[in-house]
Amino acid sequence: MRLSSTEASKNINKVKKNVNSFLRRNAKGQKVPKTSMSKKTRRETISSWAFLTPSLIGVAVFFVLPFFVVIFYSIVNNPIQKEFVGFDNFVRVWNNQAFQLAASNTAKFSLVAVPLAVVLSLLLAVVMESRIPFKSYFRTFFLTPMMVPTASVVLIWQVLFHYNGLINVFLSYFGVGKTDWLKSADAQVVVVILFLWKNLGYNMILFMAALSSVPKDLIEVARLENASEFQIFWTIKMRYMSSTILFVTIMSLINSFKVFREVYLLTGDYPYDTLYMMQHFMNNTFASVDYQKLSAAAIIMAVIIVILVAIMFITEDRYGKDIEG
Repeated sequence: MRLSSTEASKNINKVKKNVNSFLRRNAKGQKVPKTSMSKKTRRETISSWAFLTPSLIGVAVFFVLPFFVVIFYSIVNNPIQKEFVGFDNFVRVWNNQAFQLAASNTAKFSLVAVPLAVVLSLLLAVVMESRIPFKSYFRTFFLTPMMVPTASVVLIWQVLFHYNGLINVFLSYFGVGKTDWLKSADAQVVVVILFLWKNLGYNMILFMAALSSVPKDLIEVARLENASEFQIFWTIKMRYMSSTILFVTIMSLINSFKVFREVYLLTGDYPYDTLYMMQHFMNNTFASVDYQKLSAAAIIMAVIIVILVAIMFITEDRYGKDIEG
């Protein structure tokens, strides 16, 4: 049914009056009548906090409270006398030769393994994005290490890098002498290869998901403007993947500290000097029941990790803030 012009103008005037009345009430500070949505919102908020409360309690009991206990142990002489000693435990740990060796080895390993894990997995993701044959088989090949138990991986590496292992047998055909890889200055190379083999597949999948989310219309416009593939990758794809790069870097940094499992199974409590990591120092200190030194070392390591993560967040924020905006 079509309205006449007079009826239409009356309806428009009525709507205008209602809008003006609403604006006048707000301007005078009058309360707008509450609707049933406020009760619904309050109900949803209460139910959300009810579901979150068990998790928050668990985090507080198993993470927050132990962290404060560690801080307390780091500033007292021992758990029995509990005399305040300030930063004496931190100074004692910092000057400890075993701590210096473990921190140096861990820093060297992370500085080499983490950038390689990020760059190589990104390159693999770019290659997988292109049209290559047997792409699904390559994906399966790189994801297979995630399904292999750590003990099996260590067994494979012992077979490969033992003094009489396959690597030395292969190198002997080229006249290269045998090397005891796990007891040499190049021992970290073995662990870096193991770390990359275990983590490249997972990082590659994350980067492939990030590449697929880059807007295709921007890439098409860039190609119409005669931009090269490198320019498209660096100026468009990399900027849209900044948050994923940050996440992969943080996860790789965390996993670089977890490599102790493999090193421990390969070499035990007291490995060759180049493989003595921070976790070795932590475990051996715990075995000697020196809680003060252990707590101080844990706080030092936590502070360093927080600083590194903060630097990465600041860098990502400056590089990708225009994309998010």
